[in-house]
Amino acid sequence: MEKNKRDLSEYNELLYCPYCNKEAVLASSKEIYNGQDYGLIWICRPCRAYVGCHRGTTKPLGRLANAELRDWKKRVHAVFDPLWKNGKMRRGEAYRKLANMLKIKREYCHIGMFDVKMCERVVNRFRAIQGGDYGRD
Repeated sequence: MEKNKRDLSEYNELLYCPYCNKEAVLASSKEIYNGQDYGLIWICRPCRAYVGCHRGTTKPLGRLANAELRDWKKRVHAVFDPLWKNGKMRRGEAYRKLANMLKIKREYCHIGMFDVKMCERVVNRFRAIQGGDYGRD
């Protein structure tokens, strides 16, 4: 296979929508981004829940998300990402601290896998400690 062609058979598991229980399909992100191509996505067309894929693969980045969950994930990224993007700590260290704060195992701590309830917890926790030093345990 040519290097530039994507292997669409790479991710063999079926994805089912948690909102309507229909099967998600692999598609181009052009479908949701007004013709802009940001890679492949898994999408549930009946309810418009979708998730992007790891670059160059068909492996989903997280869970299918409807508009409400996508909005909450953006809020979490807005409060969380500056912790590691400012260079004060590595991304993995920021996730370790987030896992400790949420009292969950590090392996389960990824924004791509969070549901609305977990996103709300993160945002509310950051609001509660705003002005404090998140970097301290």
